[in-house]
Amino acid sequence: MSDVVAEKAAPPKIPSPARETGRGRWVRRLAWVALLLVLAALPLYLEAAWLKAGQYVMIGGVGAIGLTMLVGQAGQLSLAHAFFLLVGATGYTVLSGPADDERVFGLGLDPGLALVGAVLTAALLGLAFAPVAGRLRGIYLGVASLSLVFLGLYLGQSAEALTGGTSTGRTPAAFELFGFPFSNGGPEIELLGVPFRQAERTWYLFLVLTAVAFLLARGAVRGRVGRSWRAVRDNEAAATAMGVDVTRAKAGAFAVSSAYAGLAGVMTALWFDILKPDESEYGTYGINVSIAFLAMVIIGGLGSIPGALVGALIVHGLPQALALYSADLGLFGETGGSALTPALISSFVYGAAIVLVVLFEPGGLAAIGRRITSRGLSRKPPEEDPS
Repeated sequence: MSDVVAEKAAPPKIPSPARETGRGRWVRRLAWVALLLVLAALPLYLEAAWLKAGQYVMIGGVGAIGLTMLVGQAGQLSLAHAFFLLVGATGYTVLSGPADDERVFGLGLDPGLALVGAVLTAALLGLAFAPVAGRLRGIYLGVASLSLVFLGLYLGQSAEALTGGTSTGRTPAAFELFGFPFSNGGPEIELLGVPFRQAERTWYLFLVLTAVAFLLARGAVRGRVGRSWRAVRDNEAAATAMGVDVTRAKAGAFAVSSAYAGLAGVMTALWFDILKPDESEYGTYGINVSIAFLAMVIIGGLGSIPGALVGALIVHGLPQALALYSADLGLFGETGGSALTPALISSFVYGAAIVLVVLFEPGGLAAIGRRITSRGLSRKPPEEDPS
């Protein structure tokens, strides 16, 4: 009888993924290289409006990568991602802002150093929240982290010397690296008859930042850090018995996730070309943004780094595409409170996607992709006819 009870109480066994063969590894690498080459060539063919839409998707991708490591790998629910976006945007704007401005405070640092400083500031604030994250789990941690969004709303409105206030905001310094500006200024560049202005230059900047964020996340997940996160997620007592410092692992996961959100916040300030705090809890750094990032990681697959990028493509890319196509197709011409907008239609779409994922494929789009690729790579090539 005790054996039967123990068998019922035991958690379901999750089969370990099969090792990737040498052929599959090379196919996957070539696919990533091909995708990177396509993304690098897009500024030669797309208009500035579509490049801006793609930049917004990359902002979502960076933030979603950080959140999927925290929620999917470390098992900690967080709704504070919007707060750390605001921290990153404010940190960059303050650190790079002119020091002689009487209205707002600035340090006049190099934009590259300001970007690094903003990311570190977000990571340190995430580390400061770690004691709370170490004591709470599940929905309790989610509600506690949500309080940071309201704290950010208050600070954004009251700290006008840093944010510029809700009425005017403040303009962040144009990003430049080693003297090369990612704006319309500086040397004129033309490739294959296409002039490279701010939209094209910012595209390549965001692409590099997204690629670096992706590679660092893959390295962390596949290394010792990722193994400690998953051990804490699965069973804290067993992780402690294996020598994992549970408190340190949780704190590290929250700090890393906050740093990624801070980087996404810097990219957001550069994308909007203005830092403007929200007037209500629903805005650029509000609750709706935290929910959107959570939707990205659920749709893409909890814990999947590539899945986070696909989720960002759906959640951030769909409203941008609808907005660009609406003028050509004559859509969304109505106005008023009940009018359909690209953002509203997108909310319906990714809300339905979340329901479908939870019901039919809890592993998200990443699980579907793994199943398709594993079937394709496991097929043996047809044998040649000996005749």
